[in-house]
Amino acid sequence: MNDWIDIKSDANHIKREREKARELRNSDWWKNLLGKGECYYCHGRFEADELTMDHIVPVARGGRSTRGNIVPCCKECNNRKKYLTPAEMIMFELEAKEKARQSDSNAE
Repeated sequence: MNDWIDIKSDANHIKREREKARELRNSDWWKNLLGKGECYYCHGRFEADELTMDHIVPVARGGRSTRGNIVPCCKECNNRKKYLTPAEMIMFELEAKEKARQSDSNAE
């Protein structure tokens, strides 16, 4: 997918934000989120060890390790999201649905 949002980051930013994420991972705030057992994206129910820490705006794209940008995420959603922003994730899914719809109508 082509980046249509130009978000920059640098090595120092990534290192600093990953350190902050490690600190947050040990916080009561994060443990409470994991205890709820819900993926932020699909709203599925999971055991705490099945959830990962996801940056809504990825660190590699300039995101920060803050409570407002970190959410629990199931491994499937995290793998699907990769480095995308939420807007890009939605656009990617819409494009995939449109391609599937077009191929279905071409098959008829």
